[in-house]
Amino acid sequence: MGKSKKWMALPLLLIMSLLVAACAKPNASQPPEEKSSGAPVRMIKHAMGDTPVTGTPQRVVVLTNQGTESLLELGIKPVAAVKSWIGEPWFDHIKDKMDGVKVIGDETQPNLELIASLKPDIILGTKVRHEKIYPQLSAIAPTVFTENLGDSMIENFELVAKALNKEAEGKAALDNYNKAIEQTKAALGDKTKMRVSLARFQPGKVRVYYKNNFAGVVLEQLGFARPEAQNKDKFTDDLTTEQMNVLDGDVFFYFTSDRKGETDASKTADEWLKSPLGQNLNVVKKQRTFNVNEAVWNTSGGIIAAKLLVEDIKVRFEKLSL
Repeated sequence: MGKSKKWMALPLLLIMSLLVAACAKPNASQPPEEKSSGAPVRMIKHAMGDTPVTGTPQRVVVLTNQGTESLLELGIKPVAAVKSWIGEPWFDHIKDKMDGVKVIGDETQPNLELIASLKPDIILGTKVRHEKIYPQLSAIAPTVFTENLGDSMIENFELVAKALNKEAEGKAALDNYNKAIEQTKAALGDKTKMRVSLARFQPGKVRVYYKNNFAGVVLEQLGFARPEAQNKDKFTDDLTTEQMNVLDGDVFFYFTSDRKGETDASKTADEWLKSPLGQNLNVVKKQRTFNVNEAVWNTSGGIIAAKLLVEDIKVRFEKLSL
């Protein structure tokens, strides 16, 4: 190559090297994830502060049973979820929607190493269970926490919908749920004046359930009365046999916490309700005691279970007379 041709080639090489350097260095004023995806970054306010979430997350990991139902109701199958409290590994009422979802431990002990290996876009949990591991989770992916569980199903569902950029779908789902509440309330009419008693039987232990729990909130939404002894803005209290009259009312719904073929919780229920004090209860005399599905009435705490609970109440009360 002649001397003049060498000088002509230099500007071209210089331009190419500058272009390569420019492509290799991202714009410092723009978050890398926003630049690569072109999606806006949304700030999500939650129980642990404010977390930036980019676009619409696709790979979702959920650490609560309630959160799993929120995802399914929004039409989203999680990449991974904690095991259901009852079932192998999922509640019966959601298992047909959970095919292929990885199990990452349970609510009290999620597997952080496995979560990291799944490379999630977002992690959904709750402060009441996971506050101590929030820093580790946040280092894996943007993490959004509800404050608690149980009686805050509606607020928690709205937070999940917002975090996943599914607010329109969330509003539609809640509109449908509220419609079911109003239709059921109208259909039952004066039957909602019947005082509903609620309790949980565990092996050797009985708990009365007041108003601030999952089933208690649904009963209140439907306009049901509660016995005076249960008409409290509390979660639960343990009872002694001498306090059995606290369980009385017009209708008694209870769930038994038997696990994996065990029957000790059911045995406790039989001992209480068949005892002289139990036989003296108004609900027992009138044969208005109902052993209901614990997963639906208590342990799940999600919007799918809430809809099933409303339907269960409707069916049972349609068969009762005032």
